[in-house]
Amino acid sequence: MNTKLTLTIEQSVIEKAKVYAKQKGQSLSDMVENYLRSVTHSTGQEAGEMEASPLVRSLRGSFKSNSEGDDKEELTSILEKRYGLK
Repeated sequence: MNTKLTLTIEQSVIEKAKVYAKQKGQSLSDMVENYLRSVTHSTGQEAGEMEASPLVRSLRGSFKSNSEGDDKEELTSILEKRYGLK
């Protein structure tokens, strides 16, 4: 059930937040709700465990890793090649 909430926030912050939300394809209400959910969601979780955000869940499976290798080393190698490092 959704409930209306009135907040008092500086106008310049609201304007910047609306632009940011639009760039992310979200409403400002969704952004605030997701933030409040993330900072209050600790019940029912094991120590150190966090539930993945909707964005993280949507990206799950996007990166195919080498099951035999170290993901950090593989990612470092890819970034070094891409940006001409090392």
